[in-house]
Amino acid sequence: MTQPIRVLIVDDEPLARARLKELLSEEPDMAVIGECRDGNEAIDAIGRQRPDLVLLDVQMPEPDGFGVLRAVSREHQPAVIFVTAHRDFAVQAFEANALDYLLKPFDQERFRRSLSRVRERRRTGATELDAELVERLESLSSRLSPAPERYATRLVAKVGWRMRFLRVEDIDYLEAEGNYVCVHQGKQSFLTRETMNAVEEKLDPRDFVRIHRSLIVRLDRVEEVEPLAPGEMVLTLRDGTKLTSGRSYRARLQRALDLPS
Repeated sequence: MTQPIRVLIVDDEPLARARLKELLSEEPDMAVIGECRDGNEAIDAIGRQRPDLVLLDVQMPEPDGFGVLRAVSREHQPAVIFVTAHRDFAVQAFEANALDYLLKPFDQERFRRSLSRVRERRRTGATELDAELVERLESLSSRLSPAPERYATRLVAKVGWRMRFLRVEDIDYLEAEGNYVCVHQGKQSFLTRETMNAVEEKLDPRDFVRIHRSLIVRLDRVEEVEPLAPGEMVLTLRDGTKLTSGRSYRARLQRALDLPS
């Protein structure tokens, strides 16, 4: 006999936990093994009980749902379905390897479609998101973007079989790397398959400036500029990173940073 799928419910709202428990009672192959009211309880319960599936609220007392996953070791991470009332968390849920996300309020049919992904994952051992979920997430991401603008608010990078949405405001600088552009965000970096010229056209020149044929920098990350001869400059970013500009980009850099000629 197949073992039931062991489910942990994590939500800071008692009525929400009761609703999930009620829905799960209609699923004979699902067994609720516990309920948690906050992130710390969830981290402890996942470590002790090793559930197969966690129905995880996003917004709750610290840490939130994403913080819970960051705190759980990779080898102990269960399948996750995020449950949230906020559409703008969907992309983050996708990045966090969730099998699905449920937007409150949802009906039993929607809940069952979500559980079907868990069953299929268990049956096949699949490691990729299904096409329907990818399509819905991409569509939602587009709808969440501000009204159409000339400049992008995010770039897309591929990380393994996932797509990573990179907020432009979080970018420190971009660097050409073969046929890709390497996007640097703090200590992380991601590859996006676009040319430097294509990426430059997407970025607001009020926020970014190209300082070399292979470098674009976010202006508010520049902390210090040191002129070099002949015509080059060394830019020191807030995190200590040093970038050297090309001679042919000196004039545009001076204009962008309002430097004397």
